[in-house]
Amino acid sequence: MSKSQKPSSGLVGAGLLIVDKEAGMTSHDVVARCRKLLNTRKVGHAGTLDPMATGVLILGVERATKLLGLLALTTKSYSATIRLGQATTTDDAEGETVSTADASGITDEQIAAEVARLTGDIQQVPASVSAIKVDGQRAHALIRAGEEVTLAARPVTVSKFEILARRDVAAADGGSFVDLDVDVDCSSGTYIRALARDLGAALGVGGHLTALRRTSVGPFTLEHARTLDELAEDPAVSLDIDQAAQTAFPHRQISAEEAESISQGRWLEPIGCKEIYAAIDPGGHTIALIQERGKRASSVMVVRPATLQ
Repeated sequence: MSKSQKPSSGLVGAGLLIVDKEAGMTSHDVVARCRKLLNTRKVGHAGTLDPMATGVLILGVERATKLLGLLALTTKSYSATIRLGQATTTDDAEGETVSTADASGITDEQIAAEVARLTGDIQQVPASVSAIKVDGQRAHALIRAGEEVTLAARPVTVSKFEILARRDVAAADGGSFVDLDVDVDCSSGTYIRALARDLGAALGVGGHLTALRRTSVGPFTLEHARTLDELAEDPAVSLDIDQAAQTAFPHRQISAEEAESISQGRWLEPIGCKEIYAAIDPGGHTIALIQERGKRASSVMVVRPATLQ
């Protein structure tokens, strides 16, 4: 469906907007800006991205906001720069420096060995200024209020931690930092800042993150993404609700009769699929998202209820 064509009644403008977020903006800032550009209050985001970070941020618009909680966004990819030889209060460039050390003597072999230990299924202590809640409050809010916060380690998976380039950078005290450009593929809940912190700590020189760009979240990549300036020139979603559902979920083709049935809240015969999937009618429209339980394939979200046809 082209952007000039409108979805069926009740779904006009609905879809996912994949934003290439610029540095310095919070995720909430992006949502507020998109609400103005798209002239709707019905905009929400699927997960956040740190203000210093750039890259993929997924927004739902209009009826597609109901998709956000169902998206299986369990894998993420990043490009980042890690500085060895300097630790900060926030594990990134926005924090205050707490220690410096000459990292020039660190060898590529030593770095590779510690990177290998931080790859795979690991236990990771999240960054202290994360959005994780402690006694009902965000950890970063407690830190800013001057309280000490200790977060428990959590299991995460780092499926790729690849060093792309190394640069030795002269420090003001005469020593050297080591900047590493890296690519990371990881599970949701992994903190790249924490990887930088832990790599520096393991090497005995401290470390923090100086740049971070998210290149993909689940099936959504920078190829789908648009900057806010591009959105201002052409205010429309990146993927309409049909394209969004069919990109994010497996498909099941259904007949016109089955489409009518599921649009009215009834159920279908199961086909043995364990995942949530999109039920697609003969016209290519997503009628519902389906999950199978026992002998029934029931909707977890009716995308096109009979009342909206």
